[in-house]
Amino acid sequence: MKILICNDDGYQAPGIVALYEALKDLGDVEVVAPEQNNSAKSNALTLHSPLYVTRAQNGFRYVNGTPADCVHIALTGLLDYRPDLVVSGINNGANMGDDTIYSGTVGAAMEGYLFGVPAIAFSQVDKGWDHLQAAARKARDLVAQMSQLQVIGHTPWLLNVNIPNLPYERIGRMKLCRLGRRHSAEAVITQLSPRGETMYWIGAAGAIKDDAEGTDFHATLQGHMSMTPLKVDLTDHDHLGYWAQTAARMAGVTLPVVDV
Repeated sequence: MKILICNDDGYQAPGIVALYEALKDLGDVEVVAPEQNNSAKSNALTLHSPLYVTRAQNGFRYVNGTPADCVHIALTGLLDYRPDLVVSGINNGANMGDDTIYSGTVGAAMEGYLFGVPAIAFSQVDKGWDHLQAAARKARDLVAQMSQLQVIGHTPWLLNVNIPNLPYERIGRMKLCRLGRRHSAEAVITQLSPRGETMYWIGAAGAIKDDAEGTDFHATLQGHMSMTPLKVDLTDHDHLGYWAQTAARMAGVTLPVVDV
């Protein structure tokens, strides 16, 4: 099995080192990760400046770009083979609910998925790397099980996995979940620069809004791991009928009313 590892915390982050050490005996494992922390870069690609790939002393390769840049470069020219699996993480903090829209960790995995490669994003629920080795072991368990079940290397899929910061023996079972929701983010923080100009810092993520049973928030609050299958299609299928009516009226056409 050929595995490509990326993250958004940077190639020197403890999470990616632990993930590599946990997976390296499962096959041929290559690390291509950002040079610097690129949290919340989502699926951003660098289009207006050149990108460089450098080999670190530990054998990892790093890129002066985003997580998606790293996977994109790896899959379109850097590697001379197609990996069977893209794995992103382990992230320093949760990627649940609305976090997935902004997450560079998820963005790296999604880039692999967009190129037809199965992909998993791994995150620890709390920041600080407590019980990181336990999370890495759980990540390895999941990848090994998927390899045994022969679901890797065929139809592409995208999974988002969050692991509680607990000792290995205390981490609960894997729960298949939907994404929860957060409240809107907190207000921006303003400061004055030395020149008297107003500076803005993005506020903290909103508090949990939907942690009902069945959500990723609920599972991890109960000490379980959450696993959420994701897709890229952003079409609002539930409201296509409604917008068909609106578009028809704009075009001067009358259609039967559709309940939504």
